[in-house]
Amino acid sequence: MSQSLALLFLGALMAVLVWRLVRQTTNVQPWVAGGAQGAPGDRPAPAAVRVGLWVFLAVATSLFALFISAYTMRMVLSDWAPVPKPGLLWLNTAVLGMTSGAMQWTRSAAARGQADRVRSGLTVAGALTFAFLAGQWIVWQQLGASGYLAADNPANAFFYLLTALHGLHLLGGLVVWARTTARVWQGVAVSEVRLSVELCTVYWHYLLLVWLVLFALLLST
Repeated sequence: MSQSLALLFLGALMAVLVWRLVRQTTNVQPWVAGGAQGAPGDRPAPAAVRVGLWVFLAVATSLFALFISAYTMRMVLSDWAPVPKPGLLWLNTAVLGMTSGAMQWTRSAAARGQADRVRSGLTVAGALTFAFLAGQWIVWQQLGASGYLAADNPANAFFYLLTALHGLHLLGGLVVWARTTARVWQGVAVSEVRLSVELCTVYWHYLLLVWLVLFALLLST
């Protein structure tokens, strides 16, 4: 159990790193005409921020892989008792898929400079993300009410840890979403938030893929 708590701590640390990356992302200036990068003291260039996100995703992937490896090694022991999978998990998965689709739609709108659609898309994507997290919380409540507590069995603990780690990463992404959405509703030009929308979309697609892997893993046991 102590190892599981250490892994959860690492997950929380990753969420903090997301927040720090997002602060850079949402403050990046748009491209300067002619491709100038600006003075050395300027904010990070868009290319640098993109690279930063991909580096972060590589690290996050390593963390999730560590969890999955620990899960598969632990599940073969005799004290492993699989957790029932509430039907709500399927609905939550569909909601997260719609969230990813909404972010992609918003990215396309941003590329075309359609401010109204960007506002609508970000709002819908954020609402769906909160709905997914609320759904995951309800799943936790259902399992707890049925007596499946984290301390009772390693399978229970891993279920809560895996879903919590994924949720923490989504919460980190919501920091980006909130800052970007606020700027759009304040009337900032779409060109100034295009990069943030693009990176949010990549991040949401990534977390959808991660959840599909985790969900498949949970269903397989």
